[in-house]
Amino acid sequence: MERINVSTGAKWEDIIGYSRAVKIGNVIEVTGTVATDGSGELVGKGDVYLQTKFIILKVEKVLEQLGASLKDVVRTRIYATDISKWEEIGKAHGEFFGTIKPCTTMVQVSALIGADYLVEIEFSAILGA
Repeated sequence: MERINVSTGAKWEDIIGYSRAVKIGNVIEVTGTVATDGSGELVGKGDVYLQTKFIILKVEKVLEQLGASLKDVVRTRIYATDISKWEEIGKAHGEFFGTIKPCTTMVQVSALIGADYLVEIEFSAILGA
């Protein structure tokens, strides 16, 4: 089976040794994603809803590069630094996945890689799901 790695060009991809997404066959895994734009700037500082929404839109573009869409997502894993904000995170997630309804986990973590990141999300997709 062919393996396709997708890079966004972030400097951390080479330093740490990871890809934004990997597709093997009809399976796509998207690495934990935070709300940074193409220039590495945080989007939605202090606003977990905006960060969540931006992350999903960012990953939607990656999936499209691989011939997939959000409809192919079967699982999301949400890491939040403040679980009391779960409703704001859930609202943004539901705006995209309300009818798709992938399996989802949301947990609180003590910190993410940057102090201003409030949420990080991983995605699993299966083409034709």
